[in-house]
Amino acid sequence: MPQGDKAKYTDKQIRKAEHIADSYASRGVPEGEAEARAWATVNKADGGGRKPGGSGRGRATGHPAAHAGGQKGGAASGARTPEQRSASAKKAAATRKARKDA
Repeated sequence: MPQGDKAKYTDKQIRKAEHIADSYASRGVPEGEAEARAWATVNKADGGGRKPGGSGRGRATGHPAAHAGGQKGGAASGARTPEQRSASAKKAAATRKARKDA
């Protein structure tokens, strides 16, 4: 199988990569770079192709990076008191207002 062949990827992985590449392209990343980043993201999350013979088949993916942010944010927020969360929200609102007016 030649390098770069996508035959071992599932339909879902291919759709995932296309969606990610479209997102990068809409933000101004060149098409080739967007495609490379998309496949790197799919490989990182899924461990490679999932069809028989693919390097990642049969292994649990654990907690991919795509899901880590919400868990970290929730834990950090829950560890603070209501007063701390309120003060942070007020400060953020003031910052947004100052930047909007500037």
